Amino acid sequence: MAQSRQLGADVGLSTRMFITMFMLAVLYTGFMWVLINAGVDTTMVIFIAAVMLGLQYFYSDKLVLMSMGARVVDPAQAPELHAMVGRLSAMANLPMPKVAVIDSDMPNAFATGRSPNHAVVAVTQGLLRRLNREEVEAVLAHEISHIRHRDVAVMTLASFFATVAQLLIRWLQWSVFYGAGGRRRDDDRSGLGIYAVWLVSMLVWLISFFLIRALSRYREFAADRGASILTGAPGNLASALTKISGVMSRIPTQDLRQAEAFNAFFIIPALRGSSIAELFSTHPSLEKRLANLQRIQQEMLRR
Repeated sequence: MAQSRQLGADVGLSTRMFITMFMLAVLYTGFMWVLINAGVDTTMVIFIAAVMLGLQYFYSDKLVLMSMGARVVDPAQAPELHAMVGRLSAMANLPMPKVAVIDSDMPNAFATGRSPNHAVVAVTQGLLRRLNREEVEAVLAHEISHIRHRDVAVMTLASFFATVAQLLIRWLQWSVFYGAGGRRRDDDRSGLGIYAVWLVSMLVWLISFFLIRALSRYREFAADRGASILTGAPGNLASALTKISGVMSRIPTQDLRQAEAFNAFFIIPALRGSSIAELFSTHPSLEKRLANLQRIQQEMLRR
C-alpha cells in the first residue's frame, strides 16, 4: 500500500495566490457596484455567463477529452500507467481518477474534472515514448497535484466575472452600433452612460485577464511543488519539463495550433520556445520552473 504524503505548502506562493484572489474579489465587487449604480440590467448577461461556466465546470472532463481525441483506458490496456496513477493518487489521499491516452506525437499531459471524484489524467503517446519511467511518474504527480488543489474549480470560479465583463462588452457594442445607432440620441447622458459602462467592462476584463494568468502561473508552481513532494525527486520533473519543452520546437505547427486552445490544461504550453511574453502566459517560463524545482530540491536536502 502506497504511503500517504502531505503535499506541503509554500508560504510565499500561498501568499501570492491569496493576494491575487483578493485583488480579483475587489475588482469584481467594484465592477458590480458600477453596474448597479449605472442601472444596468445584467440579469441575462449573468445568466448566460453562469450557463457557459456551468457547462465548463460540470462537463470539462468530457469536453476536453472529446476535443483532444483522448480515449479512456482500463488497467488491462495500460497496466503500468494505471499503476503509477493509482499509487500517486493513494499517496495524495485521492480517489483513483480515470486514465486517458491521446494518440498524438506532441509530448504533453493534463488533468481535468470538477472535483477529485470526477477527475481524469490524460497523457499523449508522444510523452510516453520520449520520457523514462521516473519522468512520466513526475509528470503524473504534477497532474495529481492539480486535482488535489482543485485547480479546475478554482480557475472556473476566478474567471466568472471576467466572462460577465466580456459578454457585457459585446452586448453594449451591439446596443450602440445596432440599437442606439438607428435612432436620434435625445438623451446624451444615457449615451455617455453606455460608453462609461463599456469602458469599465473593458478595464475589468483586461485587468482580470492578467490577474487570472498570474493565478494560473502560481498554481503551476504549486503543482510542481506537489509533484516534487509526492515523488521525492524534483530532478525528475525538471528533466521531464526540459525534454518536453525541447521537443515542442520540432512538433509541426499545425499540431501545435490544434492543441493551443488547451494550453491552460497542459503541463507545458503547446508553443514554440518563448514565443509569447510570460505576462500573457498561463504557465511560468521553463527557466523559472527549473529554478523553483532546484530550490525545492535544496529544501528537501536540508531536512
